[in-house]
Amino acid sequence: MGKNGIARRAVMAGAAGLPLAFVHRAEAASLVFKYANNLPLAHPMNIRAKEAAARIAKETDGRVTIQIFPNNVLGGDTDMLSQVRSGAIQFFTLSGLILATLVPVASINGIGFAFKDYDQVWATMDGPLGAYVRAAIGKSGLLAMDRMWDNGYRQITASTHPIAAPADLHGFKIRVPVSPLWTSMFRALGAAPTAINFNEVYSALQSHIVDGEENPLAIIATAKLYEVQKYCSLTNHMWDGFWMLANPRAWARLSPADQAVVAAAWNDAALAERADVAKLNATLQGELEAKGMKFNQPDPAAFRATLREAGFYAEWRAKYGAEAWGLLEKSVGRLA
Repeated sequence: MGKNGIARRAVMAGAAGLPLAFVHRAEAASLVFKYANNLPLAHPMNIRAKEAAARIAKETDGRVTIQIFPNNVLGGDTDMLSQVRSGAIQFFTLSGLILATLVPVASINGIGFAFKDYDQVWATMDGPLGAYVRAAIGKSGLLAMDRMWDNGYRQITASTHPIAAPADLHGFKIRVPVSPLWTSMFRALGAAPTAINFNEVYSALQSHIVDGEENPLAIIATAKLYEVQKYCSLTNHMWDGFWMLANPRAWARLSPADQAVVAAAWNDAALAERADVAKLNATLQGELEAKGMKFNQPDPAAFRATLREAGFYAEWRAKYGAEAWGLLEKSVGRLA
């Protein structure tokens, strides 16, 4: 689905008078599960999740209904993580870098400047490293579906100046998600990172609590961060994706046949969302430029060298352990 199709679907959803949670209801559903995320309705994740919910209701003959709660309506990421662990939410998509507050190895996909392109990303995260992380998530008391959803390569935005070299980050007040890896990386680059949940980012930028942030272009666009940020530096400093997490007690309430239906629907939706994000990103720079953002494209080599010299890679290799780090380097080459 192209960008225009996504936008039309989002407008139609709004025109239909849907509440903050949009719901696909099935007749006489015997199980009603809540799925929550932190992204706006217009983001491909919510478009594809709505399609998955319809598919689940149809293929289970109404035995399972998925209610979708987008855009942090059930709380910030850390709040919703607690809710999916307790069972108040049954499904939740969360960045591996934020999940790392519970499952440390889950942030390994976000190691700075690790992946050169999407071919490397998917070969790694659909392959042995992804399986390793899913097993670790399972040991933490959550269930992860097989396919990650794409959040995209992350770029740095600022209200004050473009980021063209590591020196431009010295003392720079940047918002980062609530995750040790982000804080560690930007400190190693000389910045002054502040951890803030996504639902508070716009106001933090507007009030200059921080002067910048970093996110994929799709989020910069759909969350309208261009309204409070002037510069966008295409650093591609890390790739980030979402794990579809399930509460295992809720999952156990499904029959094996219905588990297969739900897993297939979520995994297929993730693959479709990946394609949507790729198409969206291909056009977003031009759209954001038209809204007043100024773009530059730094050379990543200087940033990578700064991280290496600061001991960032060696530190995180020690934290993740030789096995996990070895699986990463087998895909992307030597980092530390």
